[in-house]
Amino acid sequence: MNRRQFLHQGSTALAMAAAATYVPTTFAREPKPKRVGLIGTGWYGKADLLRLIQVAPVDVVSLCDVDKRMLEEAGKLVSTRQKSGKTPRLFSDYRKMLAERDLDIVLIGTPDHWHALPVIEACKAGADIYVQKPTGVDVVESQAMLAAARKYKRVVQVGTQRRSTPHLIEARDRFIKEGRLGKIAYVEICCYWHMRNRDTLATAPDTAPPDYLDYDMWVGPAPMRPYNKIVHPRGWRAFMEYGNGIVGDMCIHMLDMVRWMMDLGWPISVSSTGGILVDKASRANITDTQNATFDFGDVKIVWTHRTWGEMPDQKYPWSATFYGEKGTLKASVFSYDFIPRDGGKPVHADQVMELDQYPEDRDEKDLERHVAPAIRGHMKNLVECIESRGKPVADIEQGHISTASCILANLSMKLGRSLKWDPVKQQVVDDREANKLLARPYRAPWVHPVPGKV
Repeated sequence: MNRRQFLHQGSTALAMAAAATYVPTTFAREPKPKRVGLIGTGWYGKADLLRLIQVAPVDVVSLCDVDKRMLEEAGKLVSTRQKSGKTPRLFSDYRKMLAERDLDIVLIGTPDHWHALPVIEACKAGADIYVQKPTGVDVVESQAMLAAARKYKRVVQVGTQRRSTPHLIEARDRFIKEGRLGKIAYVEICCYWHMRNRDTLATAPDTAPPDYLDYDMWVGPAPMRPYNKIVHPRGWRAFMEYGNGIVGDMCIHMLDMVRWMMDLGWPISVSSTGGILVDKASRANITDTQNATFDFGDVKIVWTHRTWGEMPDQKYPWSATFYGEKGTLKASVFSYDFIPRDGGKPVHADQVMELDQYPEDRDEKDLERHVAPAIRGHMKNLVECIESRGKPVADIEQGHISTASCILANLSMKLGRSLKWDPVKQQVVDDREANKLLARPYRAPWVHPVPGKV
């Protein structure tokens, strides 16, 4: 072999070796889909799941619900929306679903009284989690959920999706972070929607539960009430046995939004008054009127809900109003308005809908279309944090703070006094009676979770 032949063969071998190791970027593998399960296939469970399908490569493999009819409908719907076209496995007991230990992400869209136990079991099963707000129906449940997330090193995003609402992120960045309101010492948060089921169902008689609903499992650890069609689906929010009233349902969103916008932690104290003052004929046992003050020291956040009479501001029936030295900011899920005090030009912006990017939103049954972008943002953040193992924008600890603060408001109203909170000891200061109410009794055979034993 002469020198020229040697060089030619050598260069050919090098080229072949390089070709063998070169993978064109156009043929790079797509990330393996995350295996997803949903517990609670009702209204918001489906809304959350379908938004996740829109923004991330996922394979929905499991659905769980105690309502057979709702479960089967959800299975058919998911098969038409996910890329694989597959119908997920259907479970009636979340414990059996989680026992498979084959899920990367678990979404929980159950009524409030069924948040804690599935979250804790999903943490033990090695899944990352998206759970609807509130974190728990009592404070100790919420503490146990946080403890489980940290012990098992799971990423847990709570459905306080105002933190991912595009126009509210803009309002926070443009007006609060930039100091255009000046000192903010007082924020009003409110809900004036009529939310107590005052239609013909409000006085409907108790009946046997339908054959497609496992009502005993639906009630689970909560106090048992006779079945009434007002309760399921969606009407359970009218009963304190299964939620925390309008404070636990609506105040938590606005309180959490303000805390996020202003970077606030725990309130120093919480006080509340209210009751059923007008709508006494309804079966609902949640308050129709309630005020609460969350005292953060230099900042007071004051909540009002009233399910009767007129709204003070028709444009902002469920909202927060930030009062600053230099201006006022009104913010809701629909829009924001900044009104400067110096005579400058007001600024208005509306919610983003994204219907062109996601046309399936247009016809989806019961979807709150104006909220869909926020859910998508929340899901994107969840998936990013699953990859990085970082804390999501609505991390379980933030959800715990907002949830427990709202529960404390209800306890303050019940006890008739202000409650001072110790965030380190996770107890009410010098109030044995209040501390006994931080965990409510569980219905047998369910066992209440304890933070140190999850």
